Amino acid sequence: MSFQNTLAFAQSLDQADPLRSFRDQFHIPQHNGKDTVYLCGNSLGLQPKSARAALEAEMTKWAELGVEGHFTGEDQWFTYHAGLAGPTARVVGAKPEEVVVMNQLTVNLHLMLVSFYQPRDQRYKILTEAGAFPSDQYALESQVRFHGYNPDEAIIEVAPRAGEHTLRTEDILAAIRQNGSEIALVMMGGVNYYTGQVFDMAAITREAHAVGANCGFDLAHAAGNVTLQLHGWNVDFAVWCTYKYMNSGPGGTSGVFVHERHARNPDLPRFAGWWGHDQSVRFQMKKGFIPMPGAEGWQVSNSQILPMAVYKASLELFDQAGMANLRAKSEQLTAYLEFLINGLQQPKEALEVITPTEPSARGCQLSLLVHQNGRQLFETLMANGFTLDWREPNVIRVAPTPLYNTFEDVYRFGQFLTAHFNQ
Repeated sequence: MSFQNTLAFAQSLDQADPLRSFRDQFHIPQHNGKDTVYLCGNSLGLQPKSARAALEAEMTKWAELGVEGHFTGEDQWFTYHAGLAGPTARVVGAKPEEVVVMNQLTVNLHLMLVSFYQPRDQRYKILTEAGAFPSDQYALESQVRFHGYNPDEAIIEVAPRAGEHTLRTEDILAAIRQNGSEIALVMMGGVNYYTGQVFDMAAITREAHAVGANCGFDLAHAAGNVTLQLHGWNVDFAVWCTYKYMNSGPGGTSGVFVHERHARNPDLPRFAGWWGHDQSVRFQMKKGFIPMPGAEGWQVSNSQILPMAVYKASLELFDQAGMANLRAKSEQLTAYLEFLINGLQQPKEALEVITPTEPSARGCQLSLLVHQNGRQLFETLMANGFTLDWREPNVIRVAPTPLYNTFEDVYRFGQFLTAHFNQ
């Protein structure tokens, strides 16, 4: 498509957008009595208007039924998590029995590492991307130390080439091959939080398995954002939060994927808890953990009903919209944003987009590297009704989200940048 830098063109794209009605299903924060240009769904998704009613329904059940809410009505708390499996699986490309919603992301990452990081002899290293999100770094470091290794020796970080901002797939695969006999686990982000780069998870998984290593991903910036086929890619495990693109609210619950070939293996090491025990005999309170089949067997505690209710409301919107449709709009929104930024014709010494240009290698986020007065620009944007995200030392992350952002949002952002750089 040939884009145009005009308001009329942006509005024509919005008129033709088959998903345009979904914006009305969200609360848009206000600035001076007008909708903000909210381009921060990669940090915290907006609140679905249906979330309050979903939450109130569970509050009412609690008020009226007390503990009997576990076994009464349509959405019984005892099995509430199971109702989230189907729609969650459709978002991440999995079978329902391969996913479970529970806990929060880093807790789930640790639980997965217990099962899938099993160092022995010379095979004890973890390969990851340099500059991974801090929680991932801390989890890997602490797990390595727990097993008695030095993180400086046991963690292999693959960094971009000199003068480049993103990783080349060929370099990731080469690093796996070169260290293959020592790697126990390849664990990376599906999307790098800083650059917005989407990694080739299928190729990385194949290479990890070829050298005899397990492979898992943190999908915090991927779930609900990019097309995922976790089952088909043969990924061993994945974890993600749901409060970014999945709109489950601040501190919302988390999701886990365990491939079916592992999920039905009761002998796989894990940290066990009551809620992962065979539910048909759970209340017999006997010794001896019998894991539920599928990803449910990794549960340790009973379901977080209130945050799950909000997540359920958002999942209903995802099912209505469809991930394929959302991805198609996302690619167009992001391409339009890229077109407007390129139209500024700023030298790389002033402004640089460090996110890949290939649609398959990015989601809806573009990371703008602002070499001069970046923090000042960010604060000026925020003061003028644009909600974005700042990451040290000098990156503004811009994420037009297809469920509620418009082409006019993107156009208005482009116009503000034009005025800024032309002053």
